[in-house]
Amino acid sequence: MLNIDKIREDFPILKRTVHGKPLVYFDNAATSQTPQIVINAIVDYYSNYNANIHRGVHTLSQEATDKYEEARIKIQKHFNAKEAYEIILTAGTTHSINIVASGFTSLLNKGDELIVSALEHHSNIVPWQMLCEKTGAVLKVIPMNEEGSLDMETYHQLLNNKTKLVFCNHVSNALGTVNPIEEIIEAAHKIGAAVLIDGAQATPHIKPDVQKLNADFYVASAHKLCGPTGVGFLYGKQEWLEKLPPYQGGGEMIATVSFKKTTYAGLPHKFEAGTPNICGGIAFGVALDYMNAVGFDTIAAYEHELLKYGTQELLKIEGLRIYGTSAKKTAVISFNIDGIHPYDMGAILDKLGIAVRTGHHCAQPIMDYYKIPGTIRASFSFYNTKKEIDIFIEGVKKAQMMLS
Repeated sequence: MLNIDKIREDFPILKRTVHGKPLVYFDNAATSQTPQIVINAIVDYYSNYNANIHRGVHTLSQEATDKYEEARIKIQKHFNAKEAYEIILTAGTTHSINIVASGFTSLLNKGDELIVSALEHHSNIVPWQMLCEKTGAVLKVIPMNEEGSLDMETYHQLLNNKTKLVFCNHVSNALGTVNPIEEIIEAAHKIGAAVLIDGAQATPHIKPDVQKLNADFYVASAHKLCGPTGVGFLYGKQEWLEKLPPYQGGGEMIATVSFKKTTYAGLPHKFEAGTPNICGGIAFGVALDYMNAVGFDTIAAYEHELLKYGTQELLKIEGLRIYGTSAKKTAVISFNIDGIHPYDMGAILDKLGIAVRTGHHCAQPIMDYYKIPGTIRASFSFYNTKKEIDIFIEGVKKAQMMLS
């Protein structure tokens, strides 16, 4: 069971005020907050062993290299990758997806087919559209239904011998829907297609086992997992990472360089050109340590209670509609109130110290499906409380009175 008071003490930002009101932070799907232990790890790096990695024989470089590679192993163990070199440290989910999309340029032919779900973030749509423009491949879409779930019958019909790659988020950022990725992966593999899973929204709530899932690629960002911004990872099965060409050229990703020919480094360095976000990678490992100490089963159970309570209380408000009502979802509530623009609601809530996200959430196809400009999205984390939800509900009612 969570000791919520102790947990909240770990996050210094939760003590601040906004417009004279105690901060209620319900924008966790955009980025989570950072515990002091992770902040300390960043400060420690810059204070005590700031140096470039993998290249120096001096003590600071060796210390930084050891810490960075330790973080890679922490990520490997957390997601149960078979090998540490199957974990590529990147700038985040978007960077990870683009590495794979770029790599597939040389693996596709005109008329090949890619399948994307209707629930994707723009970062898991646009790179593939660009890939199709380059290669002549065709993009097919798994449709969604009114509750915000995927039409799996249509998915199975879309699969054929032309399908080369399927990409889908584990959890929808806009609706919180947990997608049936096990079924998606298994069906794709039966016809020889590879699968990339965008885990950015799932990993704060679920601890995926990439070997059990049998995903070919799995990507996520540290800043959703109580870590720093500007760092994430790409997991890829060794056989796939060896097939893909390097994404960028430069230092670190080479074995030998001459003006006649360059040979590339092995995994993982083949995809890690240049100086990485060293302290970010190290702090990512510390963030995973922190969340594992809290416990992902504990986190999931507590956040489900917050979701259940928040949903129940919001539905008491007249004229309010929740978008995304799948039986399987994480602690995200997207909603609108009749006659009120999401932006106006968000602006008033901010004046009350309540941080929510408004707009299309980089998921415009979902908003187009519902024929709305956007939603108000409240997303909860394990450091939030029911008391904060009560403050939020009162804020929504107050805003509704002001705007009606």
